[in-house]
Amino acid sequence: MFKIIWAVIILISSSAILANPKIVVLGDSLSSSHGMAIEQGWVHLLQKKLNQTQEEYHIINESISGETTTGGLARIDGILKNHNPSLLILELGANDGLRGLSPKLIKQNLTMIIQRCQQQKVRVLLLSMALPPNYGIRYTDMFKKLFSQIAKERNIALIPFVFDEIMLNPKLRQADGLHPNAQAQSIILDKIWIYLKKMLPQ
Repeated sequence: MFKIIWAVIILISSSAILANPKIVVLGDSLSSSHGMAIEQGWVHLLQKKLNQTQEEYHIINESISGETTTGGLARIDGILKNHNPSLLILELGANDGLRGLSPKLIKQNLTMIIQRCQQQKVRVLLLSMALPPNYGIRYTDMFKKLFSQIAKERNIALIPFVFDEIMLNPKLRQADGLHPNAQAQSIILDKIWIYLKKMLPQ
C-alpha cells in the first residue's frame, strides 16, 4: 500500500513540474532590475509576456548585482536543486571583464556552469557580453570571442550582445552611464525573446 501511495505522489509531483516548467535567469545587475523597481526589469516583463502568450512557464530570477562567473558557479548546484528548471538564461561575465579578469578563467567558469546544467538536462541560453574599447583591443576581442567559443563547444544557443544600442544612447542609460534604464528594458526583452521563443514548445 505504501509503495502505491509513494508512486502516486511521485507521479503527481512529476506532472506538476511538467505542467509548470521553470526558467531560471542567472545574471548580474543587467538582469536584477538594478536602479529600478523589479516590475520594470526585463525579467519581470518576460514573465508578463509568457503569461500573455499562454506559455505555462514560471520565471525565477537568480540574478545578483555585482555577480561574477565565479559567484554563479558557486551557486549553480543549489539553484538547480532548488528550482529544477527546464531552461536557464545565463547572463554573466560583464563584471569579470570590467575587473580585467583572465578570459581563460571566465570561459572556464561559464563552461562549468553550462556543464552542470547539461548534466541535469537543463537547456541553456547564453547572452554574449562586450566591454568598452578603453580596455584595449586585445583584451576586448578575447573577451567578446569567448562567448561564441563556449556556445559552439557546448552546443548551446547564443544571443548576440543586446546592449549595444543602449550603450550608445544616453537616453536609455541610467545616470551611472553603465546600466540600462527602465525605458531600455523592453528593448532588451525584445532582443532576447527572438532567441528564447525558438526554445519553447510551439
